[in-house]
Amino acid sequence: MSFSSILTYFLGGYAALVIALYMFSFVVPVAAFAARTLAAYMSLIICAIYGAIASIILRILGREQIAQWTTARAFKYIMAFSTGVTFEIIDPNRYLETVRPAVFIGNHQTELDVLMLGCMFPKYCSVTAKKALKNVPFLGWFMTLSGTVFIDRKNSKDARSAMAGAAREIQQRRQSVYMFPEGTRSYSKEPDLLPFKKGAFHLAVQAGVPIVPVVSANYSHVLYIKGLVFKSGKIPVKVLDPISTKGLTAEDVDELTRSTRDLMLKEMVALTQKIQHRPLAVPATSGDGVVHASGAEATLS
Repeated sequence: MSFSSILTYFLGGYAALVIALYMFSFVVPVAAFAARTLAAYMSLIICAIYGAIASIILRILGREQIAQWTTARAFKYIMAFSTGVTFEIIDPNRYLETVRPAVFIGNHQTELDVLMLGCMFPKYCSVTAKKALKNVPFLGWFMTLSGTVFIDRKNSKDARSAMAGAAREIQQRRQSVYMFPEGTRSYSKEPDLLPFKKGAFHLAVQAGVPIVPVVSANYSHVLYIKGLVFKSGKIPVKVLDPISTKGLTAEDVDELTRSTRDLMLKEMVALTQKIQHRPLAVPATSGDGVVHASGAEATLS
């Protein structure tokens, strides 16, 4: 049996399993979690392969700066079809189109944030990622080819070098960067933010570019892994006004980080109130909401 035949049987069986689970979810709701999870993983693999191919072609054409944007949009449409989940981007001032270069930052809830990036990712922008992802089949290949900035969290010297390289890329090529300042997923059922790391803010100050906060509502009503909940739905994401870093120095980064986190948390609560139709209070923050560390952790987002 040829490889193409094996692949055809595998994809057909995979699709049949997903459809069967979707149908079974009318009787056992938790089956919808399994169906959408399988559909999401297959969508991710398909788009990673597409992204790797697109990155090679765009690199040859000298347009590699839009490789992550074109792959992100493909993922947006495939996920909408396969899972029924999408993000509604609220950007009345068109900052995603007009502010360049910039350091875009967003709250980080679950693995579904990859889809959020798919729906809002601006052109001429790249992401930063843990160095370990570089070796992941398909996804790692695509990220490497499309210009992702990989950072080794265990090596502060390499981390500083990578951040300095990102700053040069921003300045020389007008290439924006997207970062998650929480540094990891919160998996929170209620709207809240983990303490922010300062790497994104140091980068923006070093490059002399604005910070553009992008805030997603808490979407635990759509995806809550601990409760095996994964439903279809539309999740609002709001692009806030750019925050200038002109004239700021490293000494201003702590306050910049704290004030930006406070602003994003208030907006997150407001967005979540609208979508979940229930009153919510802004959660209290322990300390100043900023990670004070040394070495690589102080450098990274």
